[in-house]
Amino acid sequence: MTTFLDSSAVVKRYADEPSSHLVRTVDGPVVASELALVEVPSALWRKHRLGEISAQDAQTLWALFLADVSDPASDTYTQLVRVSRDVLSRAAQLTVHHPLHALDALQLASALAAAAALDACTFGCFDDRLNTAAASEGLPLLW
Repeated sequence: MTTFLDSSAVVKRYADEPSSHLVRTVDGPVVASELALVEVPSALWRKHRLGEISAQDAQTLWALFLADVSDPASDTYTQLVRVSRDVLSRAAQLTVHHPLHALDALQLASALAAAAALDACTFGCFDDRLNTAAASEGLPLLW
């Protein structure tokens, strides 16, 4: 089954963090929001600024991420869900029903778009509020 990972879960595929092992054992296709193109390098470079990883490690991990979203033949390929006008509209509607920050609403709307396109999709995230919203929208949670 396909798994949607929010950006914080995607970061755990590359950087050592608590629960990284859970993300690294996800089996099957992985999808993420196009937001990851900004959120993942932001998180990696923030780790560097905080002294958690070197600049070289941040650059290397970012390059690995970019390779994984670019090469469908890769074993760790991550397909990106386009942040379309429909996804933006759905995210706005989600904020009516769930106490989500804007980017979390966009993550959830992207996951729902992926689930609709694929007929099935589990949701992988480590944020309780976002997991609660995803479950109430009918997405099965990975953890």
